[in-house]
Amino acid sequence: MLRQNLSTNLLFRATIALLISSIATITACSTTDTRSSRAGVVNADSVGAVDDNFRRTGGRDGNNIFKEIDLPTPTSARLGSGKPGPDYWQQRVDYSIDATLHPETDSVSASMTVVYHNNSPHELEYMWIQLEQNLFKLDSIGSQSRTPGSVMKMLEYDFDGGYNISNVRSAGQELTLKEHDTLAKLELTSTIKPGETFEFSLDFEFNVPPALRRMGKETVQDGKIFELAQWFPHVCKYDDVNGWNTLPYLGSGEFYTDFGSYDVSITVPRHYLVAGSGMLTNPEEVLTSEQRSRLAQADASDEPVWIVTKDEIGSDDIRPGSAESFTWNFKIDDARTFAWAASDAFMWDACKATITDLDGNEKNIRCQSLFPVEATVWGNDDPDGGSTRYVKHSIEFYSDWLYPYQYPVMSNINGPEGGMEYPGIMFCGSRTNPEGLFGVTDHEVGHNWFPMLVNSDERRYMWQDEGFNTFINIYSKAAWYGQSPDIKRHMDQTIEVCSAHNPQPIVTAPDRAWPRWVGRLMYRKTGYGLYILREFVLGKERFDDAFSQYIQWWAYKHPQPSDFFRTMEDSSGLDLDWFWRGWFLEPTSLDLAIAGVNKIDDSEQETYIVTIDSLGEMVMPVHMRIIYRDGTSEERTLPVEIWHVTTRWNAGIKTGGKEIDSITIDPHKLLPDVDRTNNRWER
Repeated sequence: MLRQNLSTNLLFRATIALLISSIATITACSTTDTRSSRAGVVNADSVGAVDDNFRRTGGRDGNNIFKEIDLPTPTSARLGSGKPGPDYWQQRVDYSIDATLHPETDSVSASMTVVYHNNSPHELEYMWIQLEQNLFKLDSIGSQSRTPGSVMKMLEYDFDGGYNISNVRSAGQELTLKEHDTLAKLELTSTIKPGETFEFSLDFEFNVPPALRRMGKETVQDGKIFELAQWFPHVCKYDDVNGWNTLPYLGSGEFYTDFGSYDVSITVPRHYLVAGSGMLTNPEEVLTSEQRSRLAQADASDEPVWIVTKDEIGSDDIRPGSAESFTWNFKIDDARTFAWAASDAFMWDACKATITDLDGNEKNIRCQSLFPVEATVWGNDDPDGGSTRYVKHSIEFYSDWLYPYQYPVMSNINGPEGGMEYPGIMFCGSRTNPEGLFGVTDHEVGHNWFPMLVNSDERRYMWQDEGFNTFINIYSKAAWYGQSPDIKRHMDQTIEVCSAHNPQPIVTAPDRAWPRWVGRLMYRKTGYGLYILREFVLGKERFDDAFSQYIQWWAYKHPQPSDFFRTMEDSSGLDLDWFWRGWFLEPTSLDLAIAGVNKIDDSEQETYIVTIDSLGEMVMPVHMRIIYRDGTSEERTLPVEIWHVTTRWNAGIKTGGKEIDSITIDPHKLLPDVDRTNNRWER
């Protein structure tokens, strides 16, 4: 990708010349400190001049904030534009699983067949398997590296979990599986050549942990709730960047997997309802005729319809026939994993969301919620709320703005997990707080775009899915409540991490970030940064064009951070190295300040020189509100390029004969300025 070098310098010189000759305001940006003012500027020749005392120096890594970022060298697989190239490839893994839930022993047993498609140009001599349930062993790396009171809570329970795996076979031959904590190496009898498929099978069982992280069990008034996620051994991701992705599962970082199809059958006792990723394929076997009729009504309704009511929980009539157990079958395609929930305490309501697909055709999505009676704000009794209405709103909002929702169903499950997302299904623990329910529901639905559609490596780069999702949530929440976007909490937490004595950058791996800062860095600072990029740096139209291009290029693929950076620059036509470096790659802070305002007394036009300091390591365009003594006002912006070589800028302002009463930098309080006391000058 072309970057600003010689052309940048020429443009910069032309900008300075224009400022000196016309003493006019252009568009700008800045950062402030509280150092002493040298604002005795009264000469027009000083506009834009660089004082040696304020020459820009290197950042934390010794580089100027505007220096080109050292991104990976483009290849024919990942182009310099950020687009997947002609030689881009990715693996595919298809799963067929027959599982049985044993509520009496709180355990799951299953048999699984895996078909691995080697689409790479490489010959594979072995295979790595991820064993996420082994995290719950008391001697796992994840368990031993957690402290009491942490979100994982392993040390608070006397529970020793993990897999029991047996009968690992391929083509009738027994295979060796060598377990190493949450990983296992599968020894192959022969290599998997490029273009070949490899099929193997295994049996596994495990005890369901208590409400730990991302899954678990819970006893409620009418029975038990089981939420099962990251529950089956799955093939590790093999890609063109890291080869086999064998980072151990420690609990904080989530997962990075291939797309594939899932055919999953789940056997449960008679009174249990089951929801899973994808579509239920055998409703005639597990639902009564009345329930199927209600579901058909819900699939055509914009308002939620009860499928199973409170009064029907625990009834023998909740299932057809007289069998003591039932097998529910679900199928989903182009998914990165499969999750499910089961309970004998669930109510169930549903309705439709209506979206427009990529071909311009109208399409209905089933939105549904399953929850116990304790979840008092989940039902459809309140015409302005309820889980299923929230799901419908989010599906329609994100489909209209970003990309059509890709699965036939979206299920929201209330149970022990506070909030977690999987393809076509999510877990939400909020039960009595409508705002909390909306916030978690909207956030988890949003994850079906990042990373379920745009499949980033959330194990290494949590910000690339959590932060992107937090960004789109800002607008969805504003639309639901009919209000302007609220960024105050995002700004406050960003200023907190930027001002800390031990700062970390957003790109820190989630397992290595300060625990208290994971939400602040990966979620809020990232989401807030994209908001500023859209609302202030690029503008809505330019940002949306580039962001849409990123989604279209990388839908059902696996982008790296460099692919995102390059796509946004290539599609917007703007060099953003200063933004990526200052916001994502380094722990910088922003502090813009007005060092002084002076009037040039040789002009009938009332010309002023405003001295602006950029004292932090982060830079931004400078937006100012100017209020005149006659009560009128105007807003002007200076471009980020004024900070190329200096941290002090003298901006000339022609006022047409009017006297300035006050000037305020960032008057709308959009930026994370760590010291606003120096943002205002008054006459």
